[in-house]
Amino acid sequence: SGSGIFNYVENGQAVSLAGPPVIDFAGSGIVHLVGGIAALCGATIVGPRKGRFNEAVPADEFEAHNIPMCVLGTFFLWFGWYGFNPGSTAALHDADTAHLAAMVAVNTTLAPCVAGGVVFSLRAKVLPPKMKDVGAFCNG
Repeated sequence: SGSGIFNYVENGQAVSLAGPPVIDFAGSGIVHLVGGIAALCGATIVGPRKGRFNEAVPADEFEAHNIPMCVLGTFFLWFGWYGFNPGSTAALHDADTAHLAAMVAVNTTLAPCVAGGVVFSLRAKVLPPKMKDVGAFCNG
């Protein structure tokens, strides 16, 4: 643990080139970096979808088609994280690895809750049009 693109292990200690050492479960940092760059390249090459939006309707009035399915999909994704994230510790054979997996599960719970809550609060109280936006909550 502690090894990755910006971290390495030296004399049994995790050393980081960019701040405190972190554990990059399943290579998530590099996976998301490559995916984001590929998406940016694809969006640049393909361009915007012509005819997708009605120009007579302002962009801030665009509404999702099916909020219950958006929420259900968010729960499915979140449930899948509980298998993938703690499972990426790859072991539960002793108290230390079980404790690590438990900490990962807690982070899997708290991180999206905080992100969703922040976005929901900002959309409801700070950012115009100041409305309670469940779609934004699901997107975190």
